[in-house]
Amino acid sequence: MEIQTEPRAKQPLHIQAEYFLRQLIRQEEYMKGARLPNEVALAEQLNISRNTLRQAINKLVYEGLLVRKKKYGTTVAMQKVSGDARKWMSFSQEMKCLGMTVQNFELHVSKKSVPEDAATFFGVAPDSRLVCLERLRGQPGQPFVYFISYFNPEIPITSDEDFTKPLYEQLEQNYGVRVKTSKEMISAMAADSVLAEKFEINEGDPILVRKRFVLDGNGMPVEYNVGYYRADCFTYSIEFVNE
Repeated sequence: MEIQTEPRAKQPLHIQAEYFLRQLIRQEEYMKGARLPNEVALAEQLNISRNTLRQAINKLVYEGLLVRKKKYGTTVAMQKVSGDARKWMSFSQEMKCLGMTVQNFELHVSKKSVPEDAATFFGVAPDSRLVCLERLRGQPGQPFVYFISYFNPEIPITSDEDFTKPLYEQLEQNYGVRVKTSKEMISAMAADSVLAEKFEINEGDPILVRKRFVLDGNGMPVEYNVGYYRADCFTYSIEFVNE
């Protein structure tokens, strides 16, 4: 970008630099994780001092738009997905509300033994093997959530489904199953070697875990879902109202 500050302009130089940075980080290469040019090069391009540039950068770091990494440089912060306790949506719906495009990085369908709490939820034997859908998802170039889903065996779902399409829409269209309620549990854990590799983070980095017990309008269990989120990419908001 060929933008320079204008010393005689009405706006202070650090405000002009801030505007330039906001335009710069909207470019695709930086949204995908590229490092910003170093401060010396940027200051020279803008014809300002490094202190003035640093003031603009600090403002965007404070707003959560930029992230400084020691011995690495400054990058654009990943946009967070926000979950709201007052209402629930599928991942595709959450991303759509944020204006973000969904990308599937991995997609596996198999039959697996269900976890104990899933077996209890579905009312099946602990050693039951149910359809299991595993997906590594995120926005283009940035995987940040790994989903593992099990389904009620009474729903004749198979590996032939087109799981690239919104899941709940398919359940309704193909099987007449319309989900209504999601009971959720949120916890935290350290990334193990498997999740660290999938998310391209360090082993031991924080991970948020969201369990969902999804039911239809008649209270029938539909889906047991566990989502592992990069903690720097997901916020869960809760609102309490006194009556």
